[in-house]
Amino acid sequence: MITKRTALVTGAARGIGLSIATDLAEKGHRVILADILPEVEAVARDLSGDTHGKIVDLSQLGTIGSVVAGLTKVHGPIGVLVNNAGISPKCDGKRASFETLTLAEWQSVLDVNLSAAFLLCQAVLPGMRQQGWGRIVNMASQAARTRSLVAGFHYAASKAGLVGLSRTLAAEVGSDGITVNCIAPGRIDTPMAAEAGAAVNAAYVQTIPAGRIGTPEDVAAAAAYFASDEAGFVTGTVLDVNGGHFMG
Repeated sequence: MITKRTALVTGAARGIGLSIATDLAEKGHRVILADILPEVEAVARDLSGDTHGKIVDLSQLGTIGSVVAGLTKVHGPIGVLVNNAGISPKCDGKRASFETLTLAEWQSVLDVNLSAAFLLCQAVLPGMRQQGWGRIVNMASQAARTRSLVAGFHYAASKAGLVGLSRTLAAEVGSDGITVNCIAPGRIDTPMAAEAGAAVNAAYVQTIPAGRIGTPEDVAAAAAYFASDEAGFVTGTVLDVNGGHFMG
């Protein structure tokens, strides 16, 4: 039996985030879809179940606490947080070289991919502790697990930082009934992956034992498990969802 919770999924207007939000809603949870894209509100209305869209700019770090407070006031304490939102700037499908990467671009990626996740975790923890139950799922990346020829240096650093944050937080909040886990997707069929170009993605498939690019639903299934009651004894872990491309 699934206990219904309020779930907050960031980067939920499309791709992996939308699949996760859809899966959680189908399981009966109240789901808040947060995204910088204005269409997130219409996307949420089109889903079946108790779903709500919220336009949020996670680069505005100073507003995150008040955003979560407002959502909690309306929808109740957040029981499931999925930090899925992320950015990975490219130029013509390629990352900046290490020498040309600017501090401004480095900082913008760290802000959205890591600092915003940190602040969201901080904001939802009091409610989770009050409930004596919580599930935090942080979207890392294969780029956090091994070298990448595609992901930018800032992206890889932000996702590796998210893994370290998650493990340390898991140890601190485990006794409160809260778990913290990471998913590390490989190449997934999303708008972000499409930026690399069809030729790059076709070549990538040749290196994947499963013989295909992953789907957002593959990642959503992993997130749904981490968000479940059944995953209560699983914390501080990283689940690789990459078709066998990286086996760590």
